[in-house]
Amino acid sequence: MAKVSMKTRQEIINRHKERYKKATKKQKGEILTSVCMDTGLSRDRAARLLSGKRTTKKRLEKENRGRRAVYDKATAGALKEVWAYADLICGKRLACAMQDLLDALVRFGEVDYSEDVIKKLKRVSAATIDRLLKNERARLQLKGRSTTKPGTLLKKNIPLRLGTEWDDAKPGFVEVDLVAHCGDTTAGEYINTLVVTDISSGWTEPMAVLNKAQRFVFAALMEIEARQPFEYRGIDSDNGSEFINDHLYRYCKQENIVFTRTRPYQKNDNCHVEQKNWTWVRQNIGYGRYEGQGALALLNEYYALLRLHVNFFLPSTKLAKKTRDGAQVRKSYETPMTPYRRLLRSDEILEEAKEELSAIFLSLNPAKLKRDMMELLNMLEKLRI
Repeated sequence: MAKVSMKTRQEIINRHKERYKKATKKQKGEILTSVCMDTGLSRDRAARLLSGKRTTKKRLEKENRGRRAVYDKATAGALKEVWAYADLICGKRLACAMQDLLDALVRFGEVDYSEDVIKKLKRVSAATIDRLLKNERARLQLKGRSTTKPGTLLKKNIPLRLGTEWDDAKPGFVEVDLVAHCGDTTAGEYINTLVVTDISSGWTEPMAVLNKAQRFVFAALMEIEARQPFEYRGIDSDNGSEFINDHLYRYCKQENIVFTRTRPYQKNDNCHVEQKNWTWVRQNIGYGRYEGQGALALLNEYYALLRLHVNFFLPSTKLAKKTRDGAQVRKSYETPMTPYRRLLRSDEILEEAKEELSAIFLSLNPAKLKRDMMELLNMLEKLRI
């Protein structure tokens, strides 16, 4: 095709411009084909000239050819702030926690977001949350050491529990474990954290004990039962002597509490509490060594806030169904929900207990909880050995 001058090209464009603007989609395609053949322009360039759009380099650089972004910088900034209050949880959990968190933050005047930003945050999807927070995520890889010593005297009397043998639809069936704050050595006396996790709701209670003595562990179990919104129906522990002992065995038998133990060296048998050992204790307290009454008091003061923060504001996932097809295992999960919300839905919890939980929830300021927790962690850091 012979080269067309600028003047001729402009005349051809002007001749078809008005007809192109009024044409149907099919007719526009025919006009474009004709103009491109006559002028040698690309279809994209010809379409811009015929529609009257500016085609300067600066204009093309600024023009957004895709869908306009829904979540602007203000929304992304607010999302990062709420995410920090939620302990940097994943998008699926944060999307389910957003309503309760935002309502509480607004109720206590901790944030001053516009109505538009709040509306966007409440409808943002889990996938979008993960995309917007992708560059902010940081992962920690920490390792610790096991300090479980076997208790052998009563093993024959305490049956094994293999994963899902309990009726975990009822609150009160719990898994228990100890987390050692021993640092690099297990020599001497050091503080441990007792973690009690309800299988049905995910409600978790941590409490620091001075050491692994049976009397301290048993006393902590009793104190935890008194403050949680349900009584023990069953207790499942590992094979450590702090649990496998005559004192706890007698108590469970007397109170008609199911007492079981896991298989040795099979952490998956106690998977619910093992998960909380990481997310509740290791990610917050770390692997340092703590000793003495001063550190014990600070740890329990911190745990008193942590139990409120996580149980009321941080949703957890729960396995709904697992099927096996040969070597392939397929798992499906329930919608993430906070332990507090799960207990409100349970028919096994008394109405008085539900009303008390709701009153506690409305009194909690998640931002203040986080500030107080950070202050206590800074104080604990000074006592770490």
